[in-house]
Amino acid sequence: MMDSTCVFCSGDGGLKVYDDGRCRVVITDEPFAGFCRVIWNTHVREMTDLATTDRNHLMRIVFAVEAALRELFSPHKMNLASLGNVVPHLHWHVIPRFENDSHFPNPVWGAPKRRSAEPTLPPNFAEQLAARLARG
Repeated sequence: MMDSTCVFCSGDGGLKVYDDGRCRVVITDEPFAGFCRVIWNTHVREMTDLATTDRNHLMRIVFAVEAALRELFSPHKMNLASLGNVVPHLHWHVIPRFENDSHFPNPVWGAPKRRSAEPTLPPNFAEQLAARLARG
């Protein structure tokens, strides 16, 4: 089922680097280096709306994105979150965090704690991430 009013049903939700038909991985346009979303392709609100096999599949992709970002960035910490309060379409945020990022140790959605030069993405970041995800 799709919802024409949902931003994740009507568009990719970022720069798509992976799509296996059930879910996709996008690099967001958020101001945090490497911030990705794993978005379930059909419009469901909660993890428990999915069959167990689909839940397991989605989490395998979330963990693959986390592992790829760790490999590419060596962050201090990784944040994984599935909120959906603003966009009630099942998706996971996968965010590399750095001790000197503008919000650390607070969540990226809060007020910044400091000015910070966020790490920059390498010019071929999308291709590198896509290659790592394609490896499985």
